Amino acid sequence: MIEPGGIIPVYQASFQPPELPTEFAHMASVNPFRSARYALSAHELRQLPVDSGIEIAIAGRSNAGKSSAINTLTGQKSLARTSKTPGRTRQIVIFELDGERRIADLPGYGYARVPKALKHHWQRLMQKYFEGRKSLCGVVLVMDIRHPLKPFDLQMLQWCDVAGIPCHVLLTKADKLKRGPRQSTLLAVRRQLPAGASVQVFSASTGDGLEELVTMLSRWFGLDTQPQGPAAN
Repeated sequence: MIEPGGIIPVYQASFQPPELPTEFAHMASVNPFRSARYALSAHELRQLPVDSGIEIAIAGRSNAGKSSAINTLTGQKSLARTSKTPGRTRQIVIFELDGERRIADLPGYGYARVPKALKHHWQRLMQKYFEGRKSLCGVVLVMDIRHPLKPFDLQMLQWCDVAGIPCHVLLTKADKLKRGPRQSTLLAVRRQLPAGASVQVFSASTGDGLEELVTMLSRWFGLDTQPQGPAAN
């Protein structure tokens, strides 16, 4: 990752999310992310798909529930690998929705027990990715709701703010907290976010927050999530 205090201003993103459709009554039945499929794993930036279209990155600490969130989003139990040992995502993993839309699952940070040489490679790879990936149009920042806003989370938020990249914070494992503490954590995190960033609670176990996440990412990707078929009378 970019070292704390070493945030480098990069190009100002020109991406403006399209307007949301007005009706989402049947969001769960028309989740466009169910079509996601594994495309490739990149150890180097040159192995990534052509830098065009719309790419949304999902980032977070290695034990924050990132893979479980991706699997819940896509309705696929094993699209992203989950493990009891944090840090199994050791490359940039690309999932394609279609030829112009991709999800990039980034290596987890801040916890993984890996050799120093590999960790340094990740840091260089991530810095180059964030500074130069022109198709990057949004970042979903995954945090364990019980341990939000760690130093690297704050660093990522600062980078997104400087770069003009939309950032949506996903407070995962919301089922681990009762309603009161969950709501107070949500409000506390929201107060500390930079202008333009957003936050929600989410649980891969219960599906709480799935519709909100689908709505947000559909907006970023410019997807039509209205139900298909004859118009309702």
